[in-house]
Amino acid sequence: MKIALMDSGIGLLPAAAALRALRPDVDLVLSQDPDGMPWGVRGPQGVTEHALAVARAAAEQKPDALVVACNTASVHALEAIRAELEPDIPVIGTVPAIKPAAAGGGPVAIWATPATTGSAYQRGLIRDFASGAEVAEIPCPGLADAVEYARLDEIASIVAVAAQQTPAGTRALVLGCTHYELLADEISAALAETCPGITLFGSARAVVEQALRRARPLRESGDGTLTVLRSGREEALPAAALAYPAGRSLLA
Repeated sequence: MKIALMDSGIGLLPAAAALRALRPDVDLVLSQDPDGMPWGVRGPQGVTEHALAVARAAAEQKPDALVVACNTASVHALEAIRAELEPDIPVIGTVPAIKPAAAGGGPVAIWATPATTGSAYQRGLIRDFASGAEVAEIPCPGLADAVEYARLDEIASIVAVAAQQTPAGTRALVLGCTHYELLADEISAALAETCPGITLFGSARAVVEQALRRARPLRESGDGTLTVLRSGREEALPAAALAYPAGRSLLA
């Protein structure tokens, strides 16, 4: 079985690592867009254009399913990608984990890129799944970019600001950008004093489980190979990916 994951950059690592842990035999294709990132600052049309290019590069590898491992791309480009690739390749989007986060009641906070924060898509999820909870939307400008290049001082500064903006006593935090899932420990530590016992909710595990359910394997499972596409070019994982356990696990 071969499953492709796409994102502007290394935000796909949490889902890729979760998939590798669940199915070590699956061949992984990671399709990224270093030439066009970050996507979070682009308008809907720009995100769609770049996401389609990355999806097409992944599709050339003939995967059994494609995971859009990016919240921003799922908000703005998922339907366009599905229109082009399905039914030949099942396409699975990433939905912020608002529903499970709000299941226990509020207060809930959502950290996301500026492009996702306040979007009609996110507001719709809040309306549908968290209408009975107090929800705070926290934009994190620059955080995905800092994670992408493993700029540790910058990450610490942005996380600290977002933590200050998160209401004290928040019970659940939705990581509304896949890049943020690489910082779960740092984010938990930043909120430990004002939000003791807070639970973080990411999307990686649920997304890859859905991909495995929907994949249409055209071949026997292989030896768990890894192919990395960077703006369509086959390259190695970027050095910054190895700053995170999820990245290192793919090379183990």
